[in-house]
Amino acid sequence: MLRFGVNMVVPESRAAWVEKCRKAEALGFDVVGAADHLGMAPPFPALVLAAEVTERVRLNTFVINTAFYNPVLLARDVTGTDQFTEGRLELGLGAGYRKSEFEAAGMEFPRAGRRVDHLEHTIKELKRLYSDDDHKPGTVQKPGPPLLIAGRGDRVLALAAEHADIIGFSGTAAIPDGGALVLDDAAGIDERVRFTREKLNGREAEFNVITQVVTVTGDRRAGLESAREFAKGALTVEQLAEVPTVLVGTHAQIAEQILAHRERFGLTYFTVLERNMEPLAPVIELLCGT
Repeated sequence: MLRFGVNMVVPESRAAWVEKCRKAEALGFDVVGAADHLGMAPPFPALVLAAEVTERVRLNTFVINTAFYNPVLLARDVTGTDQFTEGRLELGLGAGYRKSEFEAAGMEFPRAGRRVDHLEHTIKELKRLYSDDDHKPGTVQKPGPPLLIAGRGDRVLALAAEHADIIGFSGTAAIPDGGALVLDDAAGIDERVRFTREKLNGREAEFNVITQVVTVTGDRRAGLESAREFAKGALTVEQLAEVPTVLVGTHAQIAEQILAHRERFGLTYFTVLERNMEPLAPVIELLCGT
């Protein structure tokens, strides 16, 4: 079964946050997410507020920059949020990648290996604390909230294959540590999916992707040409037509693309940024129940 999430990013006001969370639920999204970047809404309070004004949607952190957090303090926020949302929380974790945010926070930007080490330590500490009857607050969901681990590198995807309920594929190419993200082509995503399946060794996990561009148009070629600007020319129009990070065409064509990506990559959970929430909504209706 397909699932669709929307990642909220802009903290305008309480009323605006409430309105867009309610709108996401009314439009048929399954998950409302909060990003974890400086200048955006604080993720855990944002999700608690979202829970207060919605009834059905799951709520996720998409994704926590784990390098910013002490695992024990993070556990308190996670378990408390799971309580306050009555078990609707999905916890998304990543290793962190924006060097500028570390600098803005006055923090060292550790090399990639150390950031992944901290991610692994955090995952294990969270699991330990979830299972500790003396840890308060306790989680509503047992043994803990579903875990999404997102990234691209071998170690992060191997950790996801070992621990995660949901594996988030960034859909980006390999870049120098701290460099700007660039969309990967379909062959690169295929390779990352194959690598992860091997590491799963038969274990089941849901596959997620963050879709960066949703363009509804009757002229798919022109829409893909426009998407090349977003991709900074890294991919050709033909390459953009094959990737799950870019969805372009009529609503029916986009629905066909999503089904094709499910078939090719095993992706069943698509997350879009809030600017693409309304354009995708008719596609969700077309794919309801698939």
